[in-house]
Amino acid sequence: MPIVSLIAKPGTLDPALVDNLRNAWGGGVAVWLAMDEAAEFPVATVAGNFEDIRASLADQVDLNILPDQGRQKRMLLADMDSTMIEQECIDELAEEAGVGAYVKDITARAMNGELDFDGALTERVALLKDLPESVIDTVVKNRITLMPGGKTLLNTMKANGGYCALVSGGFTAFTSRVSGLLGFDENRANTLIIEGGKLSGEVGLPILGREAKIEALEQITARLGISEADVVAVGDGANDLGMLGRAGFGVALHAKPSVQAECALRVNHGDLTALLYLQGYPKADFV
Repeated sequence: MPIVSLIAKPGTLDPALVDNLRNAWGGGVAVWLAMDEAAEFPVATVAGNFEDIRASLADQVDLNILPDQGRQKRMLLADMDSTMIEQECIDELAEEAGVGAYVKDITARAMNGELDFDGALTERVALLKDLPESVIDTVVKNRITLMPGGKTLLNTMKANGGYCALVSGGFTAFTSRVSGLLGFDENRANTLIIEGGKLSGEVGLPILGREAKIEALEQITARLGISEADVVAVGDGANDLGMLGRAGFGVALHAKPSVQAECALRVNHGDLTALLYLQGYPKADFV
């Protein structure tokens, strides 16, 4: 039986809303994974008006449909920028270079699928030429913050035998640090070329974009001997759509509109712990 999942900001999920939807859709007993935050109930079939109701409630709750089997995944495949961290690293580097506003506009358009990813990345990195290598540490220390819930997500999945991979269209100079902070098992990203202690304005080839994330999904699942259905993938940009579409659970987290439109699972109110609720973990089992 399909499972209807409701996730909201802590303290804002109204039990009356859960009961009203359950009654309207002929659902079974509601299970609260976290009081006033996350609940779910089974239904015999998905209601024909589900998408309409989902849209009408979008400003207060994340409403998703899930299978009742195979929910707890064996691998997490995560994007980094605006997913595991709250910023876009290249935008923060650009601020240090004095071209922040210009680069942010390109980034937003690229993440919404309006621009070619490789070309947009090459153009933005060129604007960072001659920044001192030390700017990376400065940005990490002063500008980068972790997305809430990330540590709990990884700790809980790893405690239950999960494998966690960070795959980014950003840069290894950042993924290596974020990976270490959160406990990822491996990380993949692009390389900023540094010459004479300064950024050269170039990125190592080949550029890791949408296809590289799909390759990571294929390669890592094959190595672990698991299927793509055993993976929960999370991201926010157009270059994440390939892996989101292939993974068992592909979650659009605070994603660009064009990305949400192509993803069945969407999280806009919850933090990264929402990925645990989607897998059926109650808050009491978080690590």
